[in-house]
Amino acid sequence: MLTEKLLKLVIFGGSEWVMVLLIVLSVISVGVMIERALYYRSWRLKLDWLDRSLTEPINRQDPRRIREVLRDKEEPALQAAVAGFDHPQRDRASTEKLVQSAIERERLDLERRLNFLGTLGNNAPFIGLFGTVLGIIRAFRDLSVAGGRPDPSVVMGGISEALVATAIGLFVALPAVLFYNYFQRNVDRTLSITEALAQGILATQPAHGERDTTPAVAAEQTEG
Repeated sequence: MLTEKLLKLVIFGGSEWVMVLLIVLSVISVGVMIERALYYRSWRLKLDWLDRSLTEPINRQDPRRIREVLRDKEEPALQAAVAGFDHPQRDRASTEKLVQSAIERERLDLERRLNFLGTLGNNAPFIGLFGTVLGIIRAFRDLSVAGGRPDPSVVMGGISEALVATAIGLFVALPAVLFYNYFQRNVDRTLSITEALAQGILATQPAHGERDTTPAVAAEQTEG
């Protein structure tokens, strides 16, 4: 009895609702791809500028210039690193922990919505396969209703739906997986550059309890 009711429900809905679901998920994934691409592009431009601007003052160990470059910037990890200049009582290990904490928070922002793409890429083929199963069930049901006569047109509709559902599932999954991997590389690159700059800033700070004798820092300390 239950099997018959479920069979009627499957025949009534068919695999079309599965294809509609996949199309809706595809539209959402395209929106996520566009939003993330613009977001990472803005991050990349900002980090490239910071990399060019900070390389020289880091090499010259010039905290004043580092502060000027980072003024009004909102990079938590770099702000945590440069804050060590203003807190000489804080040891290097504590500052590094603050930097790592800020980097992990940045990772959460950078990886936002990527789980949707990863999940869709992994599961869209299975959703399409579910539509395929529904299409095959419909085809066999149509064949049973027709009395098993060997007429290809009897099962053609169900089989075609099954194949279309599979194709749509793959069509939705492939771009999602491709962009997920591409965006993950962007996340890794962004965090690597951020950490490298933060470590460079930390390297310009004297060890806890020591007075830095580099010309740029010594001049600043004298003026202070």
